[in-house]
Amino acid sequence: MRVLFAGTPDPAVPALRALLESPRHAVIGVLTRPDAVAGRGRKVSRSPVALLADEHGIPVFTPRKPGEPEFVEQLTELAPECCPVVAYGALLPERILGIPPHGWINLHFSLLPAWRGAAPVQAAVDAGDEITGASTFRIEAGLDTGPVFGVITEKIEVTDTAGTLLEKLSHSGAHLLATTLDGVEDGTLHAVPQSTDGVSYAPKLAPEAGRVRWDQPALNVGRRIRAVTPAPGAWTLVDSARLKLGPVELVEDELPVGAVEVRKDGVHIGTATTAVRLGQVQPPGKRMMPALDWARGARLGTGTVVE
Repeated sequence: MRVLFAGTPDPAVPALRALLESPRHAVIGVLTRPDAVAGRGRKVSRSPVALLADEHGIPVFTPRKPGEPEFVEQLTELAPECCPVVAYGALLPERILGIPPHGWINLHFSLLPAWRGAAPVQAAVDAGDEITGASTFRIEAGLDTGPVFGVITEKIEVTDTAGTLLEKLSHSGAHLLATTLDGVEDGTLHAVPQSTDGVSYAPKLAPEAGRVRWDQPALNVGRRIRAVTPAPGAWTLVDSARLKLGPVELVEDELPVGAVEVRKDGVHIGTATTAVRLGQVQPPGKRMMPALDWARGARLGTGTVVE
């Protein structure tokens, strides 16, 4: 089947690679977000999906909006039979949804109808879900509301961050997407409408969502930090300076909310319940380092409180 793949970040790469390796499907083009400025050097970079397409000599399309007349014309001329989508990063207008005969099929990293939206993996970790997964569904006008072709499940380990969980889902989901396209081509797989029960939403997370609220229970603090790792990243303020935080460990001792105590076994911070022990931290302008190394260098005074 002739397909145009739409995707942008690293988690979309395994799915594109799976389709490139499939003997049943021909990737005739890639739709991705425009090159963007990134990193400390502020260099213009291609998306990970575009870089993989370049390696294979596949035409890459980077319209500012996918509804632009020029891209609509290009898509019509390419005449793909189906357009698989993984984390493309922009809404697809109705005017292009009907161009491929088999439609646009999205790989979404949740068990729909749970966690529709831009940050399903982060939401699942933050909510304390024990099981998550990925779903393939046909895109329609609503936000992740289309009928579902197939699902896979994945256990959320207590040590999982959004990053590690997404890495696992990106690979198992790639296989799900490839087999979904096989079934669609064969006519043996048919989409089933989503349930109207259990609908939840996971909007895109702004940097402010990574600010740790120490007045929450320790369990919630730990989940939130893992949910925003690696992006948008967890942080707190120490003497008005932003300190980035890696995942923390729950401990049994109690401290006042936000109070910092440096011990031989690590740096403890009080929450609404028991304390947590910091793992890796990153002070402004420095690399990630063990929390004890940071605390000794910062020479934290008695009574230090994070905000």
